Amino acid sequence: MQRLSVALGFLVSPMQRIALPVRPDLHSIAAQQGFRFASMYGEPYWDESSAYQFTRTQIEDGIEAPCSELHAMVRAAVPHILSSERLMGRMGIPEPYWDLVTQSWQAGEGELYGRFDLAWSGTGPAKMLEYNADTPTSLYEAGSFQWDWLQDQQQRGAIAPQADQFNRLFEALAERFKALFAPGSHIHFASGQGSEEDYATVEFLAYAAREAGMGAHHVFLDQIGVSTQGQFVDAEDRVMGALFKLYPWEDMLRDDFARHIAPSGCRMIEPAWKALVSNKAILPVLWEMFEGHPNLLAAFFLEDVLAQTESVRRAAAAGHFAQGRVKKPIFSREGASITISDAQNAVLEASANRDYDAHPTIVQAYAPLPVFDGWRPVLGAWVVGEACVGMGVREDRALITQDLSRFKPHYFLD
Repeated sequence: MQRLSVALGFLVSPMQRIALPVRPDLHSIAAQQGFRFASMYGEPYWDESSAYQFTRTQIEDGIEAPCSELHAMVRAAVPHILSSERLMGRMGIPEPYWDLVTQSWQAGEGELYGRFDLAWSGTGPAKMLEYNADTPTSLYEAGSFQWDWLQDQQQRGAIAPQADQFNRLFEALAERFKALFAPGSHIHFASGQGSEEDYATVEFLAYAAREAGMGAHHVFLDQIGVSTQGQFVDAEDRVMGALFKLYPWEDMLRDDFARHIAPSGCRMIEPAWKALVSNKAILPVLWEMFEGHPNLLAAFFLEDVLAQTESVRRAAAAGHFAQGRVKKPIFSREGASITISDAQNAVLEASANRDYDAHPTIVQAYAPLPVFDGWRPVLGAWVVGEACVGMGVREDRALITQDLSRFKPHYFLD
C-alpha cells in the first residue's frame, strides 16, 4: 500500500505544550454540561492548565492521513484473518462464534467508530500503539467538551481567534448514523451502571443519532432481557432492533448472553467482525502484512518471539527493539497488565493492575512517548466510518497511560 501523502520527513517542528489559564468557573461549567467526571479521586481528569498546540500540516499530514490509511490496513486485515484458521485461533475468539464473526463481515455490516492511540512528538511518522476499535471511551471529552473549551477560551482572549481544532466528531457521527440506518430508525444505547464516563460516551452517541433523525433510547446492560420469541428487550419490554453496546466483544462472547445474539435478529454496533480488530492480536497481524510500514511498530505473538522465528530475528537485526519491548495481553483496558522492558530486558515499568495477565500475549517494539514538562502524551485519533475526523490527548507522568491519566485539550494554527 502506497503512502497517501507527503514524505513525512519534512515535519520538523515538534508539537508544543502551552501553559494556559484555567477558567475560574470551570467547576460550574463542567457541572452545567453534565461532565461529572471532570475530577476523579481528588485529582483533575480534565486538565486545561495547558494545551497541546499543533500546526495544520502536522494535523493533516502527521495524523489525519496516516490514520485513515491505518484504518484501511486494518480493514484489509479482516478477510486475511478470516481466511486463516491459524490466525483465527490466535485472535482469542471462542470457536463457536467464528461463524458469527465471519457472517458479520461477509454481510457488510457497517462500523461506527474507533480510536488509534499514537506515540508522536510532532516530527517524523506517528507510531500506532494500538487500535481501540470496539468500545473506546473519552468520546464526550474529545467531541464536545474540548470544542466548547476552545470557543470559550477564544472569547476570553486566552487563545488566538484564528486557532482551530481537529474535531469533526459530532458531525461525522451524525452523518455516519444516516449512512448506517434508515430515517426514523430506533437504536438502543447500552452502558454499565455506575460509570459516569461510559454513560457520557453513549449519551454523546445517542445525541448524534438524534441529530441524524433516529430514535435513541438508553438502557443499562443488566436491564437487557430476552423475550419468549428470542428477541432482545429493554427494561420496558421494548424490542431492540439495533443495539450499541459499550461492552467489549471479548467479554460478550464469553457470556451466556452470546448464544442469543444471532437468533435475536438485533443489529449490533459495533458489528461482530470488529472482535478481530479491537484486540491487540491485530498488531502482529498488521506487522505480518505490512512489515516496515512507517506508522507501525514491529509486533509479534509471544510464542513467535520465544521461538525466534525468522521475522522476529529480522526485526531484531533491523534494530526495531533497540529501545525495548512492550508485553501486552491481547485483551486489556486502560493500560492494565502491560510491562515495558528496555533493550536488555530490564523492566522499566509494569502496570499495577494485572487483571488481564491470563490472556495470550503479544510483544511490541517500544516507542517511548515524548516528554513535555515531565508529562508524556498519547494522541488519540478518532475514526468515524473509514475516515480520521478528530483527536484527543491523554497524558501521564508514568510510562503507561492508564484510566486516571489526564485528558488535555488541543488546538492548531496555520
